[in-house]
Amino acid sequence: MEIRHLESLIAISEHGSFSAAARALGTVQSNVSAHISRLEKELGASLIDRQSGELTEDGVLVVERARRIIHELQDIEADIHSTDSEVAGETRLGCIGTTGRWLMPRLLTAIQKAHPQVRPIIHEGSTSSLLPRLIAGELDAAIVHFPIDDPELQLVPLFSEELVLLVNNKHPWAKLETISLEQLATQPLLLAPRNTALRRIIDRAAGAQRLAFTPQAEIDGVRLLTSLAFEGFGPAIVPATAIPAWIKGDFTRVSIPQLPRRVVGWASRKRPVPNKPTRAALEIAKQVVAKTGDRQPGVNTSLTTTPLV
Repeated sequence: MEIRHLESLIAISEHGSFSAAARALGTVQSNVSAHISRLEKELGASLIDRQSGELTEDGVLVVERARRIIHELQDIEADIHSTDSEVAGETRLGCIGTTGRWLMPRLLTAIQKAHPQVRPIIHEGSTSSLLPRLIAGELDAAIVHFPIDDPELQLVPLFSEELVLLVNNKHPWAKLETISLEQLATQPLLLAPRNTALRRIIDRAAGAQRLAFTPQAEIDGVRLLTSLAFEGFGPAIVPATAIPAWIKGDFTRVSIPQLPRRVVGWASRKRPVPNKPTRAALEIAKQVVAKTGDRQPGVNTSLTTTPLV
């Protein structure tokens, strides 16, 4: 099995045909066909349906692994040619949307200044969508919600943030400065789904008071959850960073003192060890959070005194 054979298969998956793959690789179609035939013979499996031109189930599995292999080879080359002061190469980072809105402009600027030869590739998503991609090797690291229970991941807390009630100004709760869990249990709420880290924090706090919240709707996406509350669809429990200070509108933030802060942190795989660009990005992320995190409403960077929930 040769790297060029895997590259041909990846090119077909990305471009849809043997001829398009050949053009992308700067070669002729006969070479691509020969590479695929050789790969199929070595593996003893059909990787491409010759009628439809689509990958077979075995082909999909091989492409997923081939992408990781190619990326690891690129990382080896980049790491070897990098020094401690001149890091070069690619880092694929996932980030939850609420954190990305305030952190990414600062992080990307700092990376560019410190390591201009590093090329970050940013993927936005929820914690529940980013973690499987991280574990599968599609991402080098991800900024996500904790807690995470996976012994294969290296976890670095970055900051904690308040959970607040977001209500339209026409709602009776908009007149409150704080609200109790008992009050929240009296009306349906917009909530994150039960399988999310955010919802587990909320349900754990409610359960400790022998309370249960009634979902008006369950929304897997904090930004959409926030938008619905902005529009007056219903009150929503959201992290503080979902409502940046620069956003203005017909809404009110109401404090929920009985809810613990949630922790946002950096997750990466223990094996293989992250490449130098990813390790450099983590160090810069910690510096940026320490310098600017406390300026964000509801954010606290003093994790040594904050429960990690």
